[in-house]
Amino acid sequence: MTEQVQSGYNLPTYDFVVPKELQIKERDRLNAHYPVVIVGAGLAGLTAAADLASKGIQVLLIDEDDTVGVRGASSRGICYAQKSLEIFERLGTYRRIQEKGIQWSVGKTLAGNDVVYSFDLAKQNSHNASTQPPFINLQQFYIEWFLVDLLQELEQVDLRWKSTLTAVSQDDNGVQITVSCPAGEYTVKTDWLIDATGIKSPIRDHFGLKTNPAVGEDRWCISDVRFKHKPPIERWTWVEAPFNENRAVWQHLMGDNVWRLDYQMAPDADPALISSPEVVSERLRAQFGPDIDFELVWVGPYGYRSHVLEQMRLQRILFLGDSAHVMSPFGARGGNSAIQDADNLGWKLALVLKGLLPAIYLDSYHSERHFAAEQNVAITNRTMRFLTPQTPMEKVFRKAVIDLAKQFEFAQSLVNTGRLSTPTEYGHVFSQKPAVQSRENVAEVGDNSIDAITGLSIANCVMSSPSQFVRHLIDLMRAEGGKICLLCVDTESLAQTAEIAKRFPAFVAKFVALVGAQHKYPGLAANSWTDSTGYLTNKLNLRPGHVGILRPDLHSQGTISIEQLSNNLERIFSLSSLETISA
Repeated sequence: MTEQVQSGYNLPTYDFVVPKELQIKERDRLNAHYPVVIVGAGLAGLTAAADLASKGIQVLLIDEDDTVGVRGASSRGICYAQKSLEIFERLGTYRRIQEKGIQWSVGKTLAGNDVVYSFDLAKQNSHNASTQPPFINLQQFYIEWFLVDLLQELEQVDLRWKSTLTAVSQDDNGVQITVSCPAGEYTVKTDWLIDATGIKSPIRDHFGLKTNPAVGEDRWCISDVRFKHKPPIERWTWVEAPFNENRAVWQHLMGDNVWRLDYQMAPDADPALISSPEVVSERLRAQFGPDIDFELVWVGPYGYRSHVLEQMRLQRILFLGDSAHVMSPFGARGGNSAIQDADNLGWKLALVLKGLLPAIYLDSYHSERHFAAEQNVAITNRTMRFLTPQTPMEKVFRKAVIDLAKQFEFAQSLVNTGRLSTPTEYGHVFSQKPAVQSRENVAEVGDNSIDAITGLSIANCVMSSPSQFVRHLIDLMRAEGGKICLLCVDTESLAQTAEIAKRFPAFVAKFVALVGAQHKYPGLAANSWTDSTGYLTNKLNLRPGHVGILRPDLHSQGTISIEQLSNNLERIFSLSSLETISA
């Protein structure tokens, strides 16, 4: 039996390069200017930089360290949801993630030795339309590593290591920051500053912004382990593990044949004791048997907290990732939420910088992602209360749920060991009327407003391109350079929409052929993108006389009658008039 403890993972290090501001004359330094400066080269900051660069935006990205991940730390975030994988597909890092990571869709929840809930996401309608799998497990530093490799190939990004922000100020015209590095100190100006510095954001603290934090009482121990005999490649969770004093346990496989085991400890547990190699080894033997052959890659304790920034846009400063919101890790919502922050912000900021949308539209970044953060915190807090009941009534409820789930299917979904990350729906932000709960009721909304499908996340479904090669929805959106697509399924609507789109440079009009549309619209199918499976047409409720609005982040902004198109485009995209945005 092997019990070798490594000091952690071998992370890459990057060379410090003297910035050009310190290579020019002193009198010229204050003139240094960038359209966007991002502070923090973690998961959120790297994703945002890659997204903006893909749209042709010049970015300065600074980080105070010279590596990815956290030196000496564990795997950290490991579960990347389908929506995040679609984002990485668009950015160009998905193939490496796919090759290195572990795909999974099956999960089981146990109480003792009894399976009280199981699922296969690949068979569910919520996940089976995308060309990306439901989840891939991979250590967070690999995701960041791949993004850094991508950025180093892009001339639009100036990535600077060992660079610390020491001062920040802003006015109506932009933001000014001071940066300290091994070669000295310099000042740059930017139109927009993105704060991706994390949970201890100095920018957020400098401006005295409130987050209303709450600290969890749970204590956990992360154990990254290699086994000679491998458990099943499934997500197993125990709400009551007999080998862990009837406390919760998570079991996942990651890259490099390393298993991630999270053990819930007593609230008053000593962090040093619970994460000592000797104690962790005893815990592993209790779970897998006394003769288990394993290698400890990394072990360490963690607690958690939650906070949500009250305002994610402060004039020309935008907050994303942990600087804006932190939640407990249940359901893998933290890192995925940060990635989707960047996805939401990137296309909006790019269109604003190009003069195709007014700056006021960036308020929608706060509206949508603040709502997402509050929703994610609420969901993870409910999981926390199920795993660690605080009142006698909560304890009675949990016992009743577990007992019922062992016998009755209806109670299984009430067993809450973490509601897995899903894309947030944004329909509440711009809808004119209350959301409609089912497609059968879509007609009740009427032709004078946006359909109930507003805000839904649209999967990266299979499409056929005009060249007849099988492609994906992301390819269609990528071909349009980050603009908003107005989708039609009939020639008359396409002609009318194309005329309107000419007056809105941020939009393009596209024809999406229905399944079998070659017979209905002869001659057009060759010049259109064909909805090969019918998923896109059904999801957006596309029909003659109507236009589906699809954003670059693959969220629907609604389906609307052609008669109401102009007025509603002005409203939902904050356009004061056709004249002010005309080409």
